[in-house]
Amino acid sequence: MSSKESQIGASTNEEDSLSQYAMQLATASVLPMVLKAAIELGVLEILDRAGPGALLSTSQIASQFPTHSNQDKSLLLDCMLMLLASHSILTCSIATHQHDGQVSRLYGLAPVSKYFIKNKDGFGGTLAPFLDMFQDKVTMNIWYHLKDAILEGEIPFSRAYGMEANEYARKDDNFREIFMGSMKDLNPLVMKKILKKYKGFEGLKVLVDVGGGHGTLLNMIISKYPTIKGVNFDLASVIEKSPSYPGMNFSSWVSSNNHFRP
Repeated sequence: MSSKESQIGASTNEEDSLSQYAMQLATASVLPMVLKAAIELGVLEILDRAGPGALLSTSQIASQFPTHSNQDKSLLLDCMLMLLASHSILTCSIATHQHDGQVSRLYGLAPVSKYFIKNKDGFGGTLAPFLDMFQDKVTMNIWYHLKDAILEGEIPFSRAYGMEANEYARKDDNFREIFMGSMKDLNPLVMKKILKKYKGFEGLKVLVDVGGGHGTLLNMIISKYPTIKGVNFDLASVIEKSPSYPGMNFSSWVSSNNHFRP
């Protein structure tokens, strides 16, 4: 092959890569929505329950869904899982059936999947509710106002809903619960890493978490440092829905202040 032919070939390959990347950008919103649907269907939990390294077909996965009228759900599910596998969220293997020679795809959990599965150590820690919040209709609607926000001023959320996010959350119970749930499960992922390295909590007698939500972070800290007396400071409406944590009653209390505003 001549030098000129090599250059043409390299140029063609580069152009193909660019066009493929452009296509990915044009369809970028599809991946998180497919992942959201897979999580809502319980796909990752089903694979997790099957055990380490388990590989299941779409029919095996779909058989554990609640009964619905769609008899062809395995076909659409396979398209969804192929997309997730192409982004290394799942693994995909090909299996040939000995009795009829038919080929089927088997899916398993890839390493990143653990971040979307409920942690079993008692402290939660999953990005699934965080994903749910960012794909929620309330959040997605904000992006349709980004252009006008740049041209005319005001933040996109205020343009979309006529109020700031914290005020909207007080009026929309569903969105508030989605937001609080995302923080409740996101925070443990961060705090676990902090507690492994940070020693600043040692020797403290009282620790106040202002805007502490349901008290998830405070619970993690006090569980490691049980001599600390904790105060979770937030709105009364938030505090009254906070769960009671084992081992916290004797060394901590939950406090609310009706005048507090996030």
